[in-house]
Amino acid sequence: MADVRTRLAAVWHFVHTAPLTYLWLAVLGVTTVIQHLVGRRLHTMLVEQSTNLHHLATDPLEVLVSSLLWIDGKDWSPYLVLFTLFLAPAEHWLGHLRWLLVGLLSHVGATYVSEGALYVLIHLHRESERLTYARDIGVSYFLVGVMAVLTYRIRRPWRWAYLAGLVVIFTVPLLINPDFTAIGHAAALVIGLCCYPLTHPHHPLRHHPSDAGGH
Repeated sequence: MADVRTRLAAVWHFVHTAPLTYLWLAVLGVTTVIQHLVGRRLHTMLVEQSTNLHHLATDPLEVLVSSLLWIDGKDWSPYLVLFTLFLAPAEHWLGHLRWLLVGLLSHVGATYVSEGALYVLIHLHRESERLTYARDIGVSYFLVGVMAVLTYRIRRPWRWAYLAGLVVIFTVPLLINPDFTAIGHAAALVIGLCCYPLTHPHHPLRHHPSDAGGH
């Protein structure tokens, strides 16, 4: 019994010291349930939350936030695994503010890079104008950026193996089928790697739960 209590305490410590990760995961759980309930209205509803060219031109701030509250699909369980493997350890390491800054820089930057590339392709008549209203939601650019910055947390030589894995995962699709999502993932990877200065332990944005007390 004592061993079970110790393990439960360790799990609770892991979760409550990464509150942004697990609060966000809980919100995604709620919106995933909503996806299962709305039926035929789902596609229209998700397009309204999308960071497509139309919405980035008319209400960018709203969709940049709202697109982070939905997953592209109805299966929440992979996100539980990914958030626990990557986002939570990154929040423990970077602290809440720097974790959020890395993720948002990746999300916003990769969104504009990918949609900018799509805009050019549409004007070159290499993509359909219908993609101006494409469905583009999800947390993947934020996630990829944080996965990238975690490279600096891993000791050599394992760091290089981890980085090589990320490069393969997010550049091979770009070479095979360079659509705007693949472009966005590659951009998020680069942006996350460029966030190295935010990993400095004395960066002014560092905030750790132990700094505030009461956690």
